[in-house]
Parts: sequence; structure tokens; C-alpha cells
Amino acid sequence: MSIKVYAGSLSRSTTEDELREAFMPYGDVVSAMIVTDSKSRSIGFGFVEMSTEEEALAAIAGLNGTELGGNTIKAEKARTRR
Repeated sequence: MSIKVYAGSLSRSTTEDELREAFMPYGDVVSAMIVTDSKSRSIGFGFVEMSTEEEALAAIAGLNGTELGGNTIKAEKARTRR
């Protein structure tokens, strides 16, 4: 079962490819998506879907508080909507 990871405090110039590449060392990246506004501009966060919970937890441990695109990013398990 794949697990989504929230990636926050992203630089507005960070691309989905860059986000995917940052997570790849921790396992299989199913998808990487940066959330955008109505004009297709990044609003500073996104989601990365990892193949397993173990890979997601490794990515969170390895990336939370690290630098990507000039910003110190947050990585945490994504919360599900109710």
C-alpha cells in the first residue's frame, strides 16, 4: 500500500521533478505533485507518494529539516481528509 508524504516550506521555484529526485534515494516514488494556485504557480507545498510505509518513513527521517531549492523543507506523513 502506497503512503503519501507531505512536503512543505518548498521554494516556489521547486519543480515536481526536483521533488521526485529528492525522495528517490529513499525508495520507489509513485508520484510527486506540487500544489498550485489558479495561475499554476506553486503555493509552497506538495505531496510525494512512496510505495511502502517503510520508504515513506525513511524519506521523512532523511529529508525533514534539510535544504531543497534554498529552503529548509518539512516532510511528514500526510494527513487524510475526513
